[in-house]
Amino acid sequence: MFTLNKLSTLAAVGTLIVLGGYSLSARAEELAQNLGPVGPHEPILTTFGNKRVIAFYEPDNGRCFVNAVVWDKTDVDTGMTTAARVRVKLDPREIVHIDSTDNKTISLECGDYGDTLKLVDSKLITAGAAH
Repeated sequence: MFTLNKLSTLAAVGTLIVLGGYSLSARAEELAQNLGPVGPHEPILTTFGNKRVIAFYEPDNGRCFVNAVVWDKTDVDTGMTTAARVRVKLDPREIVHIDSTDNKTISLECGDYGDTLKLVDSKLITAGAAH
């Protein structure tokens, strides 16, 4: 049989475990990132400007058939998430630039033999303006 002292100790430990579990939810809200390079069918996940993106590719005879879905982190007016899909076929070392409405750009590059997809640092921020 438990004594009052052991029972209060178990209650205290149980409380710490429950409260400790709540701190995990803060970490769960952090957005996942995978900046690549990635192989076929593996996702690149990142944020740029006010957008989130998930991108992957399928190999296509030495080229990359890229699929990317871009969405607002949160649409303040409706509380809903809106998304757009981008599909493009890239030759080796070719780059596609995807822009956000707040002048931020993400650039995805097909690997040398269509074997990888990676984020590259883009100097192109607005139409034709180099920085």
